[in-house]
Amino acid sequence: MFKRIDHIEIVTDRLDATVAFYTAVLGFKERERDRIARPGSDQALNLVYLDLGGTTVELIKFEGIPVAPEPEKEHLGYRLMALEVEDMNAALAFLKTKGVDPAWGPMVRDTYARAEICDPNGYRIELRHWF
Repeated sequence: MFKRIDHIEIVTDRLDATVAFYTAVLGFKERERDRIARPGSDQALNLVYLDLGGTTVELIKFEGIPVAPEPEKEHLGYRLMALEVEDMNAALAFLKTKGVDPAWGPMVRDTYARAEICDPNGYRIELRHWF
């Protein structure tokens, strides 16, 4: 019945910086852009679809609609996305060359290492290296 996660949506007011981060730093590929105007209004959605290994992240920027992000606060609901990495130390060293430091970690356990970084909006991205 259910096949897979189709996509994850991220709402941003920094679309260009967010696209640049996910593509140039994390290696996502830009698949498609779309703009959906709301009839009778100056409001619209700007959409960018990014792909990494068959997983899609949909970036959404609302035009004419104020949106206030608070990603730094713990809250009920969706918290973060996790990216599997081949080697935690190599991933963190690469990210450092791009000016991205871990928000915390790495934490090493018997079967995995885990760290978190932030995208340009402050949204957390977990890095997970399975042993």
